[in-house]
Amino acid sequence: MSGNTQITGRQIAAGRTLAGITQEQLAATANISIATLRRMEASPEIALGLTNNVGAVRRALEEAGIEFTNGGSPGVRTKSNLFKR
Repeated sequence: MSGNTQITGRQIAAGRTLAGITQEQLAATANISIATLRRMEASPEIALGLTNNVGAVRRALEEAGIEFTNGGSPGVRTKSNLFKR
């Protein structure tokens, strides 16, 4: 994980969808409430929340195989090495 926890709510929602996990599963893995995760995902820009909570969500998604791309156009993708045999 990079030291930068600044990710958008849309990146969180997209990453969760790509990982195939529910809000409940992600919240439990990140050790935050579902309401907190919902607020983060509803953020149109930088995810709203305490830095440690956003970082926990990012780490949980990265552990699930999601990579955040934060160049000129923030996005998410699956880590390509997960699917190599």
